[in-house]
Amino acid sequence: MKNFKYLFTILIGLTIIGCSNLEEDARSQLEPDERDVNLETVETTIAGAYGHLSARAFMSRALGLTLMLRSDMVDIGNPSTNAERIEHDQFSLSASNPLILNQSNPERSFWPRLYQMVRGANETLRELEVLEEQEAGVKEEIAGRARFIRGFAYYHLVRLFGDIPYLDETTTTAEASIAPRTSADIVYANIIEDFQAAKQSLPNTRADRALPGKAAASGFLASVYLTRGEYQLAYNEATEIINSASLYDLELDPDYRDIFHAVNTDNSKEPIFVIDFVGTNVGDESRDYLAAFTGFFQQATYYPSGGWSVMVPAQSVFDSWPDGDYRKEVNFDDEATTNSGDVIDYTQFSSLDGRNANRPHISKYTAMAGDLPQANTSGRDSESNYQMMRYAEVLLIAAEAAIEIGNTSEADQYINMIRKRARDGDGTSTSAVPADISGATINDVLEERRLELAFEQKRWYDIVRRRMGDTVFGPGGFETELQGTQNFDPNRDYLLPIPPIEITNNPSLTQNPGY
Repeated sequence: MKNFKYLFTILIGLTIIGCSNLEEDARSQLEPDERDVNLETVETTIAGAYGHLSARAFMSRALGLTLMLRSDMVDIGNPSTNAERIEHDQFSLSASNPLILNQSNPERSFWPRLYQMVRGANETLRELEVLEEQEAGVKEEIAGRARFIRGFAYYHLVRLFGDIPYLDETTTTAEASIAPRTSADIVYANIIEDFQAAKQSLPNTRADRALPGKAAASGFLASVYLTRGEYQLAYNEATEIINSASLYDLELDPDYRDIFHAVNTDNSKEPIFVIDFVGTNVGDESRDYLAAFTGFFQQATYYPSGGWSVMVPAQSVFDSWPDGDYRKEVNFDDEATTNSGDVIDYTQFSSLDGRNANRPHISKYTAMAGDLPQANTSGRDSESNYQMMRYAEVLLIAAEAAIEIGNTSEADQYINMIRKRARDGDGTSTSAVPADISGATINDVLEERRLELAFEQKRWYDIVRRRMGDTVFGPGGFETELQGTQNFDPNRDYLLPIPPIEITNNPSLTQNPGY
């Protein structure tokens, strides 16, 4: 073992001491070869890395708000909501936006949380080096989980910020304190290596899909290849999952709604990797905030208190969605039951509370929170599952890659599998919408992704990788009805700013253009 101390976290300078919740205990300041390391130690470390997934700083609140509001599918509903959210929606982002890094409460922002996932993965890999237990496959499986969560965290970071400091289990504290930004190409190469290694080490199936199996590593690997424009590799990886669906225990759920049902989703074979909320609030951390942000005040459709009308699609998002497509019914609330038992349509939502936008609201999260009787406090104390990767997305990755390599008929097949489910609804009736497609184009598959994966934090990443900003935020975009053409600047807004305090503490870091 080298005689220097390794980095436990990227949270350098003020960030590393900004919150006692993130400080390490004295025992963790010792090297693995300086303390007792056993299987329980390692399992605790890797569980800690995965524990950050359900934090409010990740998809539940800080990053979830960012990804959804920056897309063309979601707009601000309540105009009195916090400025930090409006900045993302209107592309008026300040470099010190607290959703990215909140100096007063760093644990509530996603830059440090993503690097804490990295820290947990790196520490796990270092502990495995000195772990004495040699049970067959045990160390390899844990290493696979560590490599997966590290690749997962860096995949978000590189798409959000571009060049970033890349730290692995060999990085020392001294090196980290002056680490420059690593080129995105190198970061992506390391992400690919992590997912490839995880795929080799993880089991074929998981009873609990909050833990990754081979299909999760393979699915994200296919997504990375698609993002990189390596379409043959994306096609190979995605079709390998499709051809091995029975081995991985995967299939499209017959009912789209069941994927987003707090109880039924546990029996679905469609989820590949999920964030699993447990309905227990610990220090306002492990909560389903998207239910509150997408619901609306003073309505009892799912639970008495309602939500906050923060993230509300423009009217045109709802109007342009074809009637008869079952996914429209699952994704939107265009009417509500009031606390007095009356049913009103969306044009009257503000009559319940003046902060409510009179537009159809997203129901994907509020309905999940309402599936269980204990859901309360605006739906935050729920047992929802957030879908990070599901089988339908694998089909759409395969379809997009197939079009790019000239195999349009196969792309049609994958898209039509998804469209058939949308026509079949809950099985009680069949619609003619959406009709099967023939001769699918890239625009067709991107549109299918927009509808099928609506409000699942995928759309912003699609806009970035396909450089669609000028189009979707231009005069013909959904949001022009609310605020005219957006402030979107393609020279600035595809990337987020590096937190200024990190640049102050580490002079080797530089800022992204325009901030």
